[in-house]
Amino acid sequence: MSKRSKKGISHRRLHLWMTLVILIFSGTIIVSTFRLTHAFSRVTDAYDQYSELKNAALELMNASDYLTEQVQRFTINGDTVFLDHYFEEAFKSKRREDAISKLSASEDAKDARISLQKAMDGSVKLMQQEYYAMRLVIEAKGYTDYPEILKNVELNEEDAALSPEEKIRLANELVLNDAYYAQKDDIRENMQKSLEEIDKLAESTERGELNRLNKEMTIARGAILAQATLIFVIMGITSLLAINPVHRAIEQIKADEPISESGSRELRYLANAYNKMYQKNKSRLEKLNFKASHDELTGAYNRAGYDYIMSNIDLQNSYMLLFDLDNFKGINDTYGHETGDKILIKVVNTLKKVFRGDDCICRIGGDEFVVFFENSGDIEIRLIESKINQINAELGKTDDGLPATSISAGVVSGKNAKDTADFFEKTDKAMYESKTHGKHTFTFYE
Repeated sequence: MSKRSKKGISHRRLHLWMTLVILIFSGTIIVSTFRLTHAFSRVTDAYDQYSELKNAALELMNASDYLTEQVQRFTINGDTVFLDHYFEEAFKSKRREDAISKLSASEDAKDARISLQKAMDGSVKLMQQEYYAMRLVIEAKGYTDYPEILKNVELNEEDAALSPEEKIRLANELVLNDAYYAQKDDIRENMQKSLEEIDKLAESTERGELNRLNKEMTIARGAILAQATLIFVIMGITSLLAINPVHRAIEQIKADEPISESGSRELRYLANAYNKMYQKNKSRLEKLNFKASHDELTGAYNRAGYDYIMSNIDLQNSYMLLFDLDNFKGINDTYGHETGDKILIKVVNTLKKVFRGDDCICRIGGDEFVVFFENSGDIEIRLIESKINQINAELGKTDDGLPATSISAGVVSGKNAKDTADFFEKTDKAMYESKTHGKHTFTFYE
């Protein structure tokens, strides 16, 4: 009896059977691949859906802030172009209404839609006050051509009897006083609640989809492992399952790329572990880049971030506001550096609240700060004065247990500067003027 007969089944027959089994497993892998693709698509679609809902909610606040900016500019200088911008946003662009519509289309976002609707209601309510302020300016300026909706706004007898200057002063007060900004804060609070509800809904949905994806991946891994095991046993290609993946991994490591998760189970585990470390290191590098350009204490841009912004700034469409805290050294000496640090954090939080989201806030010294207004057009001095007054009012509050302080600032338009060095120098001179005139004020460089 031959050795082959003693071993039982022939190699050819075993090969045929194993080929059939491998084909079956290959078909299983292909099906699993399609199922994985479908599961991944569901996760991606869920992420995109909730990102769209979140962006829609943010658009409502952006539209509300845009309306506020236009009505404030109109009441300050009476230019009807801001009136046109206001009503184009309110009745043509309709970003607020679009945001509500997008959330209404999602049956799961009911709670988020309710909060966003409250924000919308607050914005619409605020428009009545803005209409009244605009009508005061129209009456003061004697305009005859203005939107039809404002013709339905009637001034009360007392306000109608005011002089043009008094009407404009009252209009400014209506859209720049604390009560007005309190209503804006209510709108922001409702919008924030809407965003939080969207985040909760997104997290719940994505967790469910990821669980389904994990099950599909488990099936796919099992099929691949079984096929690899069969090939290893029947075909004797251990070297192909180990050596080739190792060589590929070496090349990918040299190229600073993630390792392909292929080959034996052990190599797949190592590749997965390496890829996790690779991603962690990549994340750490990104965090280090953030730390390199941001102040660790306050979260504002640091000197390096300031230098980068300054080197790329468009002077013709930018303003710079430079200030430091009045008597900050005395506060540090009296209350200690811990209190001083808390005040610096309070300053940055106040700046973020008062200025636009795309304005750049930098801390370039101990208590020295710069705010860049990019793509700002022509800013009215009254609007800057209002914002600085807001900052000083907030820094003057002591209900948080911190001593009161204030800022002295200089403001310069990039149009008045020859280059970036001249830009900073003139802003610094304007701030020095504020310091020499009693502090707690600002100087607009002309």
